[in-house]
Amino acid sequence: MDRRKFVKAAGLMAAYSSVGLRAASSGMSKMIRIVKTDSAFEREKLIRPFGFKGGYLTELWQVVSRLQSSSGISKTGISTQSVLYGDADLFASHSEAEGNAIMYSLVNRISDIVRQTPFQNPVDLVDNILPELIVQGKQITGKRDLNINFIYNALVSIDNAAWLVYAAENKVNSFESMIPKEYQKALSHRNDKIAIMFQIPYGMPVQEMIHAAKQGYFVFKIKTGAPGTQSEMLEADMTRLSLIHQTLKDLRTDQTGDGKLIYTMDSNARYQKKETLLRYLDHARKIGAYDQILLIEEPLEEQNEEYLGDVGIRIGADESVHDEESAIRRLDQGYNVMVLKGIAKTLSLSVKIASLAAERNVPCMCADLTVNPILVDWHKNLAAHLVPFPVINMGLMETNGDMNYVNWTNMLSYNPAAGASWTDRKNGVFELSDDFYKRSGGIYESSAHYDGLFM
Repeated sequence: MDRRKFVKAAGLMAAYSSVGLRAASSGMSKMIRIVKTDSAFEREKLIRPFGFKGGYLTELWQVVSRLQSSSGISKTGISTQSVLYGDADLFASHSEAEGNAIMYSLVNRISDIVRQTPFQNPVDLVDNILPELIVQGKQITGKRDLNINFIYNALVSIDNAAWLVYAAENKVNSFESMIPKEYQKALSHRNDKIAIMFQIPYGMPVQEMIHAAKQGYFVFKIKTGAPGTQSEMLEADMTRLSLIHQTLKDLRTDQTGDGKLIYTMDSNARYQKKETLLRYLDHARKIGAYDQILLIEEPLEEQNEEYLGDVGIRIGADESVHDEESAIRRLDQGYNVMVLKGIAKTLSLSVKIASLAAERNVPCMCADLTVNPILVDWHKNLAAHLVPFPVINMGLMETNGDMNYVNWTNMLSYNPAAGASWTDRKNGVFELSDDFYKRSGGIYESSAHYDGLFM
């Protein structure tokens, strides 16, 4: 079937907000055609079950996609699959391996579509194929209400490879110049430091929190939205916050003005009502933790349209943002932070959301997906080029792979930038040298390990 007819038959985003087919608008006009694709994956075990969204992961698949253009340029993109993040209901209805296999099947279907879709830059590529991917994703999963984040997550390795092909075709070798001109202003800053959000999942022992603070971490990201009913969740979340605050409240850092540690919360859309969130914040006030909360990520379900601009805490939009229209809707609901997930929802989408946020003077931060070390540096480029986050006055990003992967030490060696000073954590931050910006975090350097999967 002709692809345009197929897209039209799909109703052009009938189930999701309109994306539309866009004409190329970047300053670089070279048309790129992908003629050959390939993919592979590795399964990486986690140290302990990793809990969020009311579920638990025990492993994460690292997917590798290779694209070759008609001019002979071949590049490899990497992603970390997270079915639980992409669609929690689909995750719950399959075994963990089955869910990953389904997403990997979609990766290969996307590769077929990319071979049929010439593009001028990756942003336009994603815009042009997304309606078709939604139809394909629903067919592969058998889920009519498939969350679009599942599709974005499956697209990441191919999107990353497309960016590398695009850069090579246009003889670009820096992150700043790789970004299409209409999005460059939002990503024109150069931070000297990026604060690292240290994640506290449901079951982390308090000794590990104390150890992290002693290592210099000063921004602690607390997972809320515990399993169970809404009342069970709230009770568990409040009990957990009391334990965490009791553990950390008297510890100090030289990275903040008052010396106190900073908390952020990530509810992963588990709270069904604003009232429940307010009860949680009332508890935070009661125990003295409220003033240390910098922001709360995605507290409410995506369908919830209650206004949150009056809760007194910065509210970040994450899962519910999958295009400019949904971002604007959240901004109108009082959300005042955009959470970028280039490693979960593609760099192509992230640059658009960053540009929209910059137009409205809304700060951005980068959240993790428990990704591998190479993807940490991909995401570090985003965080490095954003306007400094309020209060901490530096970039802000989460990375938690080091505390979750069994094989993390070996995974570090797969990174061609391993050993660079800007890959090390120092007193709770990444310090970004001129070398980081000169090498763009190493994203243009090949990984012998992941390229070797195709030998």
